[in-house]
Amino acid sequence: MSIRLQFISALLIFLAGCSKLTQENYRKLKVGQSYDEVVAIIGKPDNCSDALFVKSCTWGGESRNIGVNFMADKVLITTSKNIR
Repeated sequence: MSIRLQFISALLIFLAGCSKLTQENYRKLKVGQSYDEVVAIIGKPDNCSDALFVKSCTWGGESRNIGVNFMADKVLITTSKNIR
């Protein structure tokens, strides 16, 4: 295996291990936390949308994600998909 390929493989393993989308971090999310508190735990969201008075944010992609709905900048509900 070339040095370059070894480096790329090691980098991908490192980045996969650095994900904040873990069961441990998901358990830290609580109703009533602020948006900033959630960002401090799992980082900036990949996507957010607003509908009426609810802001819905998603971290991750379609197959693996954490979803949080905020009302008045406070956690209303959390969901997760394939978080281990």
